Amino acid sequence: QKLESLNQYPDFNNYLIFVLTKLMSEDEPTRSLSGLILKNNVKAHFSSFPDEVKAFIKQECVTAIGDPSSLIRATVGILITTIAKKGDLSNWPELLPLLSQLMDSPDFYTCEGAFGALQKICEDLADQLDNVGPSQPLNYLIPKFLQFFRHQHAVIRSHAIACVNQFIIYRSQALVTHMGPFVENLFAVAGDEDSEVRKNVCRAIVMLLEIRTEQLLPSIHSIVEYMLLRTQDQDESVALEACEVWLTLAEHPHCVEALSPYMNRLVPVLLNGMKYSDTDMMTLKGDLEDDANVPDRESSIKPRHHHSKTHSQQHEEAAEGSGSDDDDDDEDDDFADFLSDWNIRKCSAAALDCLSNVFKQDLLPILLPLLKETLSSPQWEIKESGILALGAVAEGCMAGIIRHLPGLLPFLIGCLEDPKVLVRSIACWTLSRYAQWIVTQPHELYLQKLIMGLLKCILDPNKRVQEAACSAFATLEEEACTELVPYLPYILQTLVVAFRKYQAKNLLILYDAIGTLADSVGSHLNKPEYIQLLMPPLIEKWNTLKDEDKDLFPLLECLSSVATSLQSGFLPYCEPVFNRCVSLVSQTLTQSQLALQQPEQFHMPDKEFMIVALDLLSGMTEGLQGNIEALIAKSRLLSLLYQCMQDSMPEVRQSSFALLGDLTKACFVHVKPFVGSFLPILGQNLNPDIISVCNNATWAIGELAIQLGAETNQFIPQVLEKLITIINKPHTPKTLLENTAITIGRIGFVCPKEIAPLLQQFIRPWCKSLRNIRDNEEKDSAFRGVCAMIAINPGGVVQDFIFFCDAIASWVSPKQDLNEMFHKVSWLTILGNNLLPVLTAMLLLLDITWLQT
Repeated sequence: QKLESLNQYPDFNNYLIFVLTKLMSEDEPTRSLSGLILKNNVKAHFSSFPDEVKAFIKQECVTAIGDPSSLIRATVGILITTIAKKGDLSNWPELLPLLSQLMDSPDFYTCEGAFGALQKICEDLADQLDNVGPSQPLNYLIPKFLQFFRHQHAVIRSHAIACVNQFIIYRSQALVTHMGPFVENLFAVAGDEDSEVRKNVCRAIVMLLEIRTEQLLPSIHSIVEYMLLRTQDQDESVALEACEVWLTLAEHPHCVEALSPYMNRLVPVLLNGMKYSDTDMMTLKGDLEDDANVPDRESSIKPRHHHSKTHSQQHEEAAEGSGSDDDDDDEDDDFADFLSDWNIRKCSAAALDCLSNVFKQDLLPILLPLLKETLSSPQWEIKESGILALGAVAEGCMAGIIRHLPGLLPFLIGCLEDPKVLVRSIACWTLSRYAQWIVTQPHELYLQKLIMGLLKCILDPNKRVQEAACSAFATLEEEACTELVPYLPYILQTLVVAFRKYQAKNLLILYDAIGTLADSVGSHLNKPEYIQLLMPPLIEKWNTLKDEDKDLFPLLECLSSVATSLQSGFLPYCEPVFNRCVSLVSQTLTQSQLALQQPEQFHMPDKEFMIVALDLLSGMTEGLQGNIEALIAKSRLLSLLYQCMQDSMPEVRQSSFALLGDLTKACFVHVKPFVGSFLPILGQNLNPDIISVCNNATWAIGELAIQLGAETNQFIPQVLEKLITIINKPHTPKTLLENTAITIGRIGFVCPKEIAPLLQQFIRPWCKSLRNIRDNEEKDSAFRGVCAMIAINPGGVVQDFIFFCDAIASWVSPKQDLNEMFHKVSWLTILGNNLLPVLTAMLLLLDITWLQT
């Protein structure tokens, strides 16, 4: 506050630049601090600086760029970049030509200072440099940078390469023009004795392979040889930069051709890189003790972000009890979580994972002999790296490694009791990578032992092992689903003990494991003895957390899954939870309105509180069904929901629409008075560019249509055209297509006369969208709707009749009256449109037995 008050005096910033550049009597840290304070002032207030102050600061910066102190030169460079960024490069036109000129200075300090400033400018303002007016500074800067690749001083060489590297990703035309000399100069310094130079060379090669592969393909074998060498560099930062190249090449179409001759050398290098380094061990020293009773430092707890609820369909290929989601971001969260805190060990593991997905089981003849050696090593560090490698190749090499699992899995399960913390923790992770196969085998072979082993590790005296075991168990829960039901007493007893034992960080992971268990076993959790075990610690935690505590987020997520799973078993706990959620929504909306009306007095609240509250209300509604009605009747929830549905934040609207759909199913009597207000908002949110919002809005429209019946007619103009556009839009995500098809069918079910004339506009993508989803009530009503439309307009399906037959063939056991509808509309279409000649071919092609009879 005192510093801020000094900004009222124009001379204050002149004083700061004077201390930085001229006051040699002060020590360097003090001078640098003065420069950093000035930098912050420039970021916050530069536009209000008097012109003469701006000019004075710029002049003094340029004058001090060759200061003998490297700390002061670096501070001046940061200040110059900040000024250029805030004031725009075009408002300091003399800067770049001047820095270019200073690069030629025979004085090392001046040359290095100019380069240091230019490197920061290139890092922060690369897009501006590529588009600065007619002067096009890169046209003279890039060739000049190239001249310094072989400078006598290593720091200058490193600066020069780093400057050019910034423009590879931008595909700058100035660099493309000089690409030949750039690559030539890179190769010339590839063996440089300075580690920073080597690191920047490796970084350049990795980026060039991503962006300008054709430039390097003629030299690919030399590059592979070089990167093999650098991946083993004594400097870990160089080795890490080099190791990135294997991740890049693994995604390249020429990967097999380029790397096949080197795999017998590359795999041992990657395996060696997976060992904990001395640096790693120093960092982890405090994590290797029995520390379960040591409270976590707040800095060690990473922020978690809630994923708003999305309604999706289940598919025939999905395991029982698990939903299917085509969101690629969640495909391999267990590996992504494991790879936090990036280093050479984790980069090597990720590279082996990627390469295993390219070479598949062809990798095993090279890898398995190495693993046999590492897994049997008496040195725990080597054994641990072998376990990591076994987990890394689980996905890519599964087909070939299955026959070895009967020998490997007992070994891995045994490692859960290893005396070394890091062996126990990595064994948890690797076993979770094979969970999908384990659950397909007889329980007594592996699953029983794995469950008991992981449960023991969940209560391990070391927090690192607890975390790994809890995460691994959550993965096992997703794969095993109802296979876990016989073990529920042991699982719940362990998780409840963990509740009392865990510190703050692992408690968040425990919430996730409990929520995932509830999602996986569903209503099997709804037994009095299980509820008595599980609910008291959850409610106790619920009561101790304040409304503004962010630890409430994961607990709300967990309770949402538990409420859905327990169904009526959640009734004794529902009222206080319901009321608090409504209160959280109301508070957030009020604070948000105040922040919009009086921004100088009120801050915008964290809307994640409202999102997780809406999702918990949705979970409770889904679980309690009609039992939620009394709570809705006594609350303001529907009017609050109306406000949430119009919020500017997509995630708020997404959760609002999910809750609306659930409320419509559970207690439509309370929703109906608001339908006239709700449906226009839903129609406005049928925007496929915001996928999850559009998805939930679409699903909610379908639920409302079923409840409204023929009254849906008045709202058709607001939604139908948009739904038809979405279902015909190329590259629309599968979940959105499926929900759109369901909703179109449901509107057709209640208003067939209005939709039937448009049948030809959507019937083919409609059939293709629903051919793989499981039999359920939503699918049932959608198919009834399409049958009703075809009965009115059989000509609308003629051109796409084969797709309709294929969609019907996806049914496993349709209800009898629905099956009769299929017969009726199919024969109506066939006989009414002279399709009998193609019928025999269709029957043979699709094996549609229901039609043959």
